Amino acid sequence: MTESVLLHELIAVSAQARAQGNALTLDGASLNYGQLQEETRRFANGLGALGLEAGGRVAIYLEKRFETVIASFGAVAAGGVFVPVNPLLKPDQVAFILRDCNVRVLVTSSQRFDALAAALANCPELKHIVLTEAVTRGTVPEVAARPVGAAPHGTQMLWHQLLDCPAKPGHRVIDTDVAAILYTSGSTGSPKGVVLSHRNMVAGAKSVASYLGNSEYDTLLAALPLSFDAGFSQLTTAFHAGARVVLLNYLMPRDVLKALASERVTGLTAVPPLYIQLAQQEWPGATGEHLRYFASTGGRMPLDTLSRLRQKLPKARPFLMYGLTEAFRSTFLPPEDVDRRPDSIGKAIPNAEILVLRPDGAECAADEPGELVHRGPLVGLGYWNDAAKTAERFKPLPRDLTGSRAGLQLPEIAVFSGDTVRRDSDGFLYFVGRSDDMIKTSGYRVSPTEVEEILYSTGLVAECVAFGVDHPQWGQAIQIIATNDLSTGTSGENELEGALLSACRTLMPAYMLPAGIELVPGPLPRNPNGKIDRNLLTRQWFERRATPGSRELNGAQRWTSL
Repeated sequence: MTESVLLHELIAVSAQARAQGNALTLDGASLNYGQLQEETRRFANGLGALGLEAGGRVAIYLEKRFETVIASFGAVAAGGVFVPVNPLLKPDQVAFILRDCNVRVLVTSSQRFDALAAALANCPELKHIVLTEAVTRGTVPEVAARPVGAAPHGTQMLWHQLLDCPAKPGHRVIDTDVAAILYTSGSTGSPKGVVLSHRNMVAGAKSVASYLGNSEYDTLLAALPLSFDAGFSQLTTAFHAGARVVLLNYLMPRDVLKALASERVTGLTAVPPLYIQLAQQEWPGATGEHLRYFASTGGRMPLDTLSRLRQKLPKARPFLMYGLTEAFRSTFLPPEDVDRRPDSIGKAIPNAEILVLRPDGAECAADEPGELVHRGPLVGLGYWNDAAKTAERFKPLPRDLTGSRAGLQLPEIAVFSGDTVRRDSDGFLYFVGRSDDMIKTSGYRVSPTEVEEILYSTGLVAECVAFGVDHPQWGQAIQIIATNDLSTGTSGENELEGALLSACRTLMPAYMLPAGIELVPGPLPRNPNGKIDRNLLTRQWFERRATPGSRELNGAQRWTSL
């Protein structure tokens, strides 16, 4: 075997090439590629012994640890499908995911299982639970079969019991088979399960590793949740390259900096909210000597944050990336173009094509805003068990936009992102905003990310979100929620608000000026993927205004006073 085709082969190929090379590190302990491959094989055997059917879903509800990785890759090696569940989710949210995709096997810890027990009673198709350690309640832990929830034939066993099961061949798998279901937080309603094939994930690993230049000499820090496509991509990219991954469960930004220094990390990928916090910290001096690159995904990196990071890390190459869970990865801006186009999301990653289309399916002209559409082998297989949402995002391309033109009889399915972008005359893409987040005010369409970018550039806020609220004259007014950047020396709320309003008058056109600014203690809340939770903040803002006696938005006075 010389080339990975299936997801679990990423480990197997690297194990053949360098069995003694470090694959995973956690809290000072390590697994080499040979050990990781053997543990993955044993886990797959155990699932076979449990009778996991082809394509059976295996959910993993754990923090970052060796078992999380082994179970993810072992599930697909057995011919199953892994479902990574964000460890921040609450029991009812976990149970929703287990029911939604008919999970058969759940891998979790005894502590998490204790909290889940009541919710699992509503998961009748869950057949087996694998605990990473013995339960702490007054029960006998070494039991091979116990009732689980409402499943009369369910079993509960310990991790080592599963790995000691006799070998049983897994199911035949090809690269178009389902490998994973990743649940997105969703802007409204219940989370959606994005279905990804082996081909999607392996193609993404090879593409990202090629432009990041990853090799066996790299050490990547897994700071993002493994249930997030960009977080899991740290594993797939590293394993393709034979690199080492440091698993980190951090509480404070300072923990990330300590790990970067102590593990001599060469590559860091994170979301802008984390980079905003890291940019405000003092970095260990030696970090810049070994950190080869830092990459941002999951939203636009504020220019002020990018500038601070580059000052602290003059030798590290910045990669600004844009990705869709529905297509795993989509675009990146090469470091050599950051100075010329710091607000661009770049061009398509290798082995992908990005189109900018009008509503009628025609391609947009240069600098004309349109919908970002992704085509190629990274396009996912739709949303699990949701035909309506799948039809909204996964649609056939017009025949004249496909590579084979009119001769192809079957349609090609692409991801229609719902994101508005524009492409300049040199082919570089620029994010404008999500269609459902755009603020329509005084006849203008305003991107909340553009407003936030300007606020960050003032240096007066640590974090902020912008959103639209109904207004009788303008359609919508722009509301801001922000936290104070204490380094500016503006400690009072009125002083900071006045400074922000003055800066806005200078930096924004009249139609973009905020009608309200609310200052709150930081940090702002995150969604399960680590991004600032704009939807939660918006909802809470409206709930506060609905409370009798609360302060109402005085948009007209604020607007005219600007």
